[in-house]
Amino acid sequence: MELHVFLAVLAAAAMHAGWNAFLKLRIEPFLAMTLVTAGAGAVGLPGLIAFGFPKLEAWPWLIASLVLHLGYYLALTQAYARADMSQMYPIARGGAPLITAFASLALIGESVSPVQALGIAALGCGVMLISLLGRRKGAHFDLGALGFAGLTALTISGYTLVDGIGARTAGDPHAYSAALFVIDGFPLLLFALWRRGAAGLAPMRPYLLQGLAGGAMSLGAYWIAIWAMTVAPIPLVAAVRESSVLFAALIATLLLKEPVQWARAGAAVVIVCALVLMRMG
Repeated sequence: MELHVFLAVLAAAAMHAGWNAFLKLRIEPFLAMTLVTAGAGAVGLPGLIAFGFPKLEAWPWLIASLVLHLGYYLALTQAYARADMSQMYPIARGGAPLITAFASLALIGESVSPVQALGIAALGCGVMLISLLGRRKGAHFDLGALGFAGLTALTISGYTLVDGIGARTAGDPHAYSAALFVIDGFPLLLFALWRRGAAGLAPMRPYLLQGLAGGAMSLGAYWIAIWAMTVAPIPLVAAVRESSVLFAALIATLLLKEPVQWARAGAAVVIVCALVLMRMG
């Protein structure tokens, strides 16, 4: 992976952590997720006008991505409803790069060097350690929450691989990304309307601007990742973007003034070493 691509994906990871920290809505996770996806769809409209729709060959991948993203949203919000986000998010994100690496090798024959593979494995372990070591004293994992977190990791791996192939097939990652975000802004909103009705979405109204800002950051973060997957191996991009957990820990400590946990700091060092290995490989 070239240095400018590596740094761009790191910036995307920081942006991903940033909008998660920025969007602290006092509404349930399902409604917050609905608001962010709708905001990303609205922000993506100018991009769709500028770049146009991707070519027809990419549309099967777009449709598959939409289905996987909907599964991701539902699985992740179910995990959040059963356990702390600070625990479920790292487990979901930590498992995803490992699954993606194996799937990329098995399905499209895209391999990485032994050093890079070691870096991917170390990063996944470091991310999950942040979650395990950050558990509140006396807290217990809910098996249902762990199941949904595992399902989330599978869907992340699925849509990452699908979008990497789709963007390459489209020949224009920007047209693919714009179409994906605009179209993806509707399914979860329609599902929410079907399940809750218009009255059930009323708690989102005071947070429309925050949702729009969060959607813009979410769009920017994944748009960079999709572009990167057209110029670098998908497993490496997938792994580097999961360093968002490291940035989230830094934001929590430096900006939100949460107390330093030295065990988690050690896990963060593991993640940094993993990134160095992936860059060296």
